[in-house]
Amino acid sequence: MTPVTNSATPYSPTPVASVRRPEVADAARMWEIARDTRVLDLNSSYSYLLWCRDFRDTSVVAEVDGRVGGFVTGFVRPKDPRTVFVWQVAVDDALRGRGIAATMLGRLLDHLAHQGVTRMETTITPDNTASIALFTALARDRYTSITKRELFTASNFPDIHESEELYVVGDESTEGAR
Repeated sequence: MTPVTNSATPYSPTPVASVRRPEVADAARMWEIARDTRVLDLNSSYSYLLWCRDFRDTSVVAEVDGRVGGFVTGFVRPKDPRTVFVWQVAVDDALRGRGIAATMLGRLLDHLAHQGVTRMETTITPDNTASIALFTALARDRYTSITKRELFTASNFPDIHESEELYVVGDESTEGAR
């Protein structure tokens, strides 16, 4: 495991109007935000409907001026119930730079703490410096560690896809973290 270091400017979250669990009615907007990033792997519109129905307790949306402006989708790992895996983080282009992503991640961790979740995982491609900075700042702001290791190489994918590195925010010293 390699500790992650980042010399980026400290990230200061700005409060958003509201962060809440997603509803099925939010799925279309979540799909649009993901599509418009042109960076995220775009899942089918159906998958966002399922996230809002079946994984709403481990996902959040940020509402700004009455409209969904960002989302985090995640799930608690079945073999490690202390770990939430973040599948996607996305913020509407017009709202970026306001700390919305950091606020959503923090609120998600806070919400899941009562279930014993103490660790967050995500995968990030090596060239995604914004996501690396986001999760590094989350670890720093929570006074915890962040580590990374290779998870999926490009050759693991059946299509053209960059490798995905696993980032773990929090203590990864337990057996179920793999």
